Amino acid sequence: MGKCNTRPSSQPLGGTAGLVLAIVAATLLDVRAQNADVRRDATVSAVERAMSSVVNIATTTVVDNTDPFFRWRAEFFGYRVRPQLEEVPSSVGSGVIMDESGYVLTNEHVVKGASRIWVKLMDGRELEAERVTGTTKTDVALLRIKAKEGDKFTPVRFAADDDLLLGETVITLGNPFGLGGSVSKGILSSKSRRPAREDSPLDVADWLQTDAAINPGNSGGPLINLRGELIGLNVAVYREGQGIGFAIPIKRVNESLSRYFTPEGTKAMWFGARVRSGATLLEVIAVESASPAEKGGLRVGDTILQVSGKTPRNFIEFMRELNAAGTDKPVSLLIRRNSVQQTLAVRLTPERDFFNADLVRQKIGLHVQELTRELAANLSFPFYGGFVVAEVDKDSPAAEAKMEKYFVIRGVDNQPMRDLVELGRALHAKKPGDSARLNVIAPPKRGSFSGFREGSVAMKLK
Repeated sequence: MGKCNTRPSSQPLGGTAGLVLAIVAATLLDVRAQNADVRRDATVSAVERAMSSVVNIATTTVVDNTDPFFRWRAEFFGYRVRPQLEEVPSSVGSGVIMDESGYVLTNEHVVKGASRIWVKLMDGRELEAERVTGTTKTDVALLRIKAKEGDKFTPVRFAADDDLLLGETVITLGNPFGLGGSVSKGILSSKSRRPAREDSPLDVADWLQTDAAINPGNSGGPLINLRGELIGLNVAVYREGQGIGFAIPIKRVNESLSRYFTPEGTKAMWFGARVRSGATLLEVIAVESASPAEKGGLRVGDTILQVSGKTPRNFIEFMRELNAAGTDKPVSLLIRRNSVQQTLAVRLTPERDFFNADLVRQKIGLHVQELTRELAANLSFPFYGGFVVAEVDKDSPAAEAKMEKYFVIRGVDNQPMRDLVELGRALHAKKPGDSARLNVIAPPKRGSFSGFREGSVAMKLK
């Protein structure tokens, strides 16, 4: 028998058959190239990933429309005037959903003073929301959509802290006036700009600067990268410079959340530890001295794995479970420390049970009372607010600093104190031997023609 000349299948085809296959392959690639939409570039893809998380924020504010002349005339003759209140609606800004349960990030100035808040989603739904926490200093506010149980929302994906490239393409998103999505594109011009106005009350270091236009109504909306990740919150446009906008970097947003979205900030319950917010692990970054967290064994560097038997997927879920805990029984925390897992029990306590007048007396030797309107009237003080000194302990830091009865404390280290909890916190944060400067108002001395005097008194704490 002759040898078979059949070509083995493992060898490449040659001749006419190989040429035909090459032509077919090239044709298929050309067809695919023609079908691909050249408009769908990285920018479009990033917008599509993030836009469903963008919301419009509308508010109403209660305004007193009583005629000023009528009010003056009625008060002059001793009549009470019923205020003519009216809710004035406004569409003031944008926000971005950060958690599938309906938590929304925006600027504090967008919702400050609002009596009611509404959120309009990209799918057209309008839902009422409530302010959870926020501060003017950071201009970051957290809202919660009042949704039905089981409703889910599309959250934005957070970029890692400091994952920024100078000159990279960035995109500002918003939903101004509830009319639909707004998109502007530019580059990251700077990673370390300060607020545009030197007298700005905001306390945000290293603002992001971009030449992407921040349109009216986009305040509080997201600044994203080409991966569709949130890198900042749009906050301001520099009117004196063309094409210059600013955003709060995500690192500062996370720091604000971890500081204010806590049991202390939302329920006046003392936990005493700060947990890092953002896309990273739930790592403990600070523990207060003598706090429930410290007494329960929590330490800086611990990683939170479970709370009350549940595994939180992010910072919001962790705080939601922690806020749900009461004072009846300790909260169970499963942590990892140095690659070893252990379970801790932390019992939250009301802040007022620790940060109170007794703590103030212990730290500086003053017995103080909140200067209410009624107490101020009884003392013939022309103002109220702060804390009036009722007694000065002998041989105390306050006595050495020449503090006297009826002095009024308004703040510590030039920071105003709203209540005894804040005053106690400010003093507790200092170690024994540290100095504190009390901002005080001294009443006129008997027989003196001078009025109330403002000043400051320095003292070392016990």
